[in-house]
Amino acid sequence: MESKTTRIILIVVVSIFIVGGAFSGGVLVGWLIPGQMRPESIFQPAVTQDSSIIVSETAAPASQATVTVDTTTLFKPFWDAWSLVHQEYVDQPVDDQALMRGAMKGMIEALGDPHSSYWDPTIYAEATADLTGKTYEGIGAWVDTTGEFLKIISPMPDSPALKAGLKSGDLIIAVDKEDMTGNPGDVVLKRVLGQAGTNVILTIQREGEQQPFDVTITRAEITVPQAEGKMLENNIAYIRLYTFGDQTEPELRKYLQEFLSQKPAGLILDLRNNGGGWLDTAINVVSEFIKSPNVVMYEQFGDGTRNTYNAKPNGLATDIPLVVLVNEGTASASEITAGAIQDYGRGTLVGVKTYGKGSVQQITQLRDDGGAVRITVARWLTPKERQINKVGLEPDVVIPLTQDDITNDLDPQLDKAVEILTNAAK
Repeated sequence: MESKTTRIILIVVVSIFIVGGAFSGGVLVGWLIPGQMRPESIFQPAVTQDSSIIVSETAAPASQATVTVDTTTLFKPFWDAWSLVHQEYVDQPVDDQALMRGAMKGMIEALGDPHSSYWDPTIYAEATADLTGKTYEGIGAWVDTTGEFLKIISPMPDSPALKAGLKSGDLIIAVDKEDMTGNPGDVVLKRVLGQAGTNVILTIQREGEQQPFDVTITRAEITVPQAEGKMLENNIAYIRLYTFGDQTEPELRKYLQEFLSQKPAGLILDLRNNGGGWLDTAINVVSEFIKSPNVVMYEQFGDGTRNTYNAKPNGLATDIPLVVLVNEGTASASEITAGAIQDYGRGTLVGVKTYGKGSVQQITQLRDDGGAVRITVARWLTPKERQINKVGLEPDVVIPLTQDDITNDLDPQLDKAVEILTNAAK
């Protein structure tokens, strides 16, 4: 299997979309620049005569220095522990592959960065699947695996999770009546997953509710959406992006071409509960609304160097009146899009403050079906060099969406967007 490196702007924390099977858990947000292949030699480091290992990172900026590690001394305790496990552990033989994967997991966790992690092959397949528009089995929700408990970022449209009433911010504190306290998010995630047609009982802790409550969800086959669009009353076009995947840009352009031919009074771009996706897709999406060659974002590395990303030419909607809907689930690549639009005054942001995911992760697929490692390599800044990591974007017009609104099938945020565009057309 070829080794592959991909750059992502991860959905806030690892937003993993709970769907089952290959992507039984879901997906993160933020994403990759497709097509960057890592040379196989990177996983076969050159060993010098003094037993040092030279690790080179070709996907990192050229200014980042090569790292030299004296493995003869450094890894002696590790191999001592490895030998002791094989010699002394009561239940033999041990699973060497599981030990190896556990060691990689612990190494990445030792960085202390919630956005860097090791993914075993199953989680890797799951965490990148919703960007390809595939079909999977599960409950259909994007989740955050990095907190004390597995957290719902957003249920997917028409999913079992949505029909069961799960909401953004819900914490899964037990699965099938078993307390999940102290269990890592990816472990809990696997417990939530399962075959279509089977039931899972989730115990939910919801903000504002005094007591946890149980929700029984029947898992189903789920097709991950990327975009949808429709014409609203008052001749206003509406397009919603659910993620930034491989079909997002062509679907967006399809809707833009269809709607712009009707000469709409304005356009609403809905990025609510969109956790992000591929960086390349984010740049392409912004380019439909921001004229070239304006800066879309800066990617800043730890040594102070940066990459600059500019809008591409031939955007279809660079002049139409625009409103962007955002909320606490708008993260990463979505924040790149909304931040650029806000910085240039290209459109009005309506909703509530966004998630605040402003770092860039690099995903490297390991050889021999070894899974992948995801490592934070940079932070991104808006065109006005705003840092949104752990800060988020403040909307131009703050409109909350209450529980009563949801219960009564009301959407005051969308209503405000329609009002702004309608008034602008008068």
